[in-house]
Amino acid sequence: MFGSEEETYSIMFSSLKHPARRKILRMLSERTLTFSEMLEELAIPSSHLTYHLENLGELVIKNQNGKYKLSSFGKASVAMMKGAEEVPEVQSKRFSVLPMRWKSLFAIFLISIVLLASMSYIQYSSFNQLSADFAGLKQDYESLKAENQQLISWSSSASQVMTFLKDVVQIDVSKYQASLVGSPTAEVRADLGGVVEEISKYSLVNEVSRFDLNMRFRDGHFSFFELDQIEGAPNFPPIYTQPQPTSPVEASKVLIQRYQSVMNYSYLDDMLTLLASANQTGSSVQMLGNSKLEISAYGTNAEITLLYAEDGTDFSAKSIHITSHNNVITKLTDDWFLYSIGSAQVNTSQEQAIQIAKDAAENFSWNVNGTQVSNFIVLDEPATAEFYPHPKGDNLTLYPYWYVTLHLDKTYPGEVNVIAVGVWGDTGNVANIDALSGTI
Repeated sequence: MFGSEEETYSIMFSSLKHPARRKILRMLSERTLTFSEMLEELAIPSSHLTYHLENLGELVIKNQNGKYKLSSFGKASVAMMKGAEEVPEVQSKRFSVLPMRWKSLFAIFLISIVLLASMSYIQYSSFNQLSADFAGLKQDYESLKAENQQLISWSSSASQVMTFLKDVVQIDVSKYQASLVGSPTAEVRADLGGVVEEISKYSLVNEVSRFDLNMRFRDGHFSFFELDQIEGAPNFPPIYTQPQPTSPVEASKVLIQRYQSVMNYSYLDDMLTLLASANQTGSSVQMLGNSKLEISAYGTNAEITLLYAEDGTDFSAKSIHITSHNNVITKLTDDWFLYSIGSAQVNTSQEQAIQIAKDAAENFSWNVNGTQVSNFIVLDEPATAEFYPHPKGDNLTLYPYWYVTLHLDKTYPGEVNVIAVGVWGDTGNVANIDALSGTI
């Protein structure tokens, strides 16, 4: 991520434009939630929740307990969103005809009532909150206790993390006091076909700087690395065992060379071939077979992505991504190995997908407290269709997919004002349809 004001607003508004994502942010502003808890609250398919979480990007983070929460960026976005939604009502009050003495007495009376009501409400709310917190903590403890017993045998050893840091990133861990933050978590991702996802968080501290380190493995394969400088930036970069290139593109190429020496994946060979001829600055796109390399490099910052592309269709989920900031590689994500391609044929256009979604909405209904809601009106505009190749069947095989959002003329029972329809891009069949709530 670059730090410019324009990019900050662009990311923020892009994340807030969908009602489901706004609802996720509002939920997380109240408390941390697991993936399963958000699914139950939103009542949408797990694949849709995964899509929205990926689009929220750095607004949402996952802590060491496996729960999602707002990042500082996310909290700022929620504050901005609430500021736009919560417009205070202005009422005209006319007291000019009353004498000053009566105005003063009336004001004292109102203030007393407000103070008494506030104290009563605070005491009542505090008692209820403490009771709810205790019950929730007890339930969470029992649940975590049972899950830990089941998942403890699946955890990746710390040696995998140390091997990656030493042989790939080349951070000199001996120059820091390294400590594990919390306990490593392991979770069975039902939305990823039962893949076991393991996450570890470390703290690297010395006398001049501190870094937080996040590592993710999926089914024992490396999947995610993130290095976040908490103290010492920008004059105290990480200490490496070997000198690192000063160009972010060249540094990325050298990193992939070391990564390839450890993993020996064929797609990394394609990435190295493309990086060898890439410009060190500016934006560029290169193709080699089904490997598509996208680079955006300016000064000491760079975003580099290798993704699978076939017949003009980009499969962004099957990709490897590198982020560099101030000549430091801060993020490496690799989920290329996780997915396979079922079809690359896009036989349904964006306009056709929107029409298919509207046709499907005509026969759609939902239930609220036992009452069926079907008499609703879908607006012609706005209607959007986002292309996002999506798993079908085993949840790890990707197919062309349109995520269509249809807005309703008003808010209907269940706080519903949006219909979301998934349309397969290869067949034109409706994959799913859901009633969503959110501010338009």
